Amino acid sequence: MKRFSVLVLVVLMAGALVRVEAQAVPALDAIKSDAELTSAISALDTQLFDAYNNCDIDKLGSLVTDDLEFYHDKTGLAVGKQPFLVAIKNNICGKVRRELVKGSLEVYPLKGYGAVEIGTHRFYHPGTQDHDVVGEAKFVQLWQYKDGAWKVSRVISYDHETVK
Repeated sequence: MKRFSVLVLVVLMAGALVRVEAQAVPALDAIKSDAELTSAISALDTQLFDAYNNCDIDKLGSLVTDDLEFYHDKTGLAVGKQPFLVAIKNNICGKVRRELVKGSLEVYPLKGYGAVEIGTHRFYHPGTQDHDVVGEAKFVQLWQYKDGAWKVSRVISYDHETVK
């Protein structure tokens, strides 16, 4: 019986930890100012691209909707979470690192939906990069708040060029 009690306690504690992590970014209706929204979306951007940069496919998948639409100026439209995750695994993992360009982030509310995130990001190619050749692109991401979770639902990534 004592072993069962310990197991129940461990499960309850694990559940509490999951809830704490889920509360790290406030719910849409709890955000009361543009500054709070920007802080929340900035934190989500960090989570999304930490997963991207570290090839944490499970975490990345938890941050995008099943019906994700990803528009890319060089590769076109990709629809769905699975094609997105496969593309990341095959083309990004260990080959590309993304960083948000400091000062480029803009965040705007989308009433009853979530937020739009706009910015510029740089792409580094560790181990294969010629000296300081770095790619840069602009992006727009729609963050949807639904069923207690923030997820990216639409992405437009465009104007991919080499940084001069």
